[in-house]
Amino acid sequence: MVIGAAVVLFIASFLSLNSTGGCTGGFCPTFNAWDSLGLLMSMFLAGVIAAALIVVARGLPGPRKVAGIELGQFGVALAVFAAWTAFWTILDAGSAGAGLILGLIAALVLAAGAVAGPLVPALKAPLMGAPKPAVAGPYGAQQGQPGAGYGYPGAQQPSYGGQPAPGGYGYPGGATQDPQAAAAQAPAAGQPSQGGQAPAAADASGFAPFWFAVPVARPLYAEDGSPTPIAELAPGTWYLAVDQRGPGLVAQTQDGRRGLLQDTTGIQRG
Repeated sequence: MVIGAAVVLFIASFLSLNSTGGCTGGFCPTFNAWDSLGLLMSMFLAGVIAAALIVVARGLPGPRKVAGIELGQFGVALAVFAAWTAFWTILDAGSAGAGLILGLIAALVLAAGAVAGPLVPALKAPLMGAPKPAVAGPYGAQQGQPGAGYGYPGAQQPSYGGQPAPGGYGYPGGATQDPQAAAAQAPAAGQPSQGGQAPAAADASGFAPFWFAVPVARPLYAEDGSPTPIAELAPGTWYLAVDQRGPGLVAQTQDGRRGLLQDTTGIQRG
């Protein structure tokens, strides 16, 4: 509505401001808004500029201020001023022409649309939405590789020393050792491993270590039955099951800690 009123107002500036209905004689002079600089700037071009400011303010994702005044507010004030000027000009004119009448109607419509814009939800919505924040990928993910972070199956993880490895810790078939070999290659007695605990070899019951992932975050309890969790297993990360305790599993985390996973429902084996 604001844009349409501005277009009509601009067209009206080229039409005659005076009427020649009562003209007698062979010469009846007419003039338009471009022949009167004061009327052109204060009514016609003021309305066009007001509409441009309102449209630009609605097109921006956030408010923009000039000299402490928002562009939209300045456009509304300028549109009301253009309508005010048009109203008193047509009252003062002896014989109003098509340009002055059409300009008054367009200026009134423009002012009404400008004032009603902040009040009507359909007119208040911005033409352009606010920029969406970039979605942060998992920890360790490279740009252009969404969902490829530390512990994510199939992600390329840096090994110790900074050299890239084809698979991350906890990924079946990655750069880590085979699950059975990892559990079988225990260090000599009295020689602690990383984390201060020596991983036990596969037990004599025939349990084969395997990789698994949990569907939701689940607590990992101490092997001695303590009710306080020592870690939390997160979805999207593969863990090594080194033993079975009844319905539960003895799992090993990335930092070498071992504990009992009591709830094994819905786990995914690697």
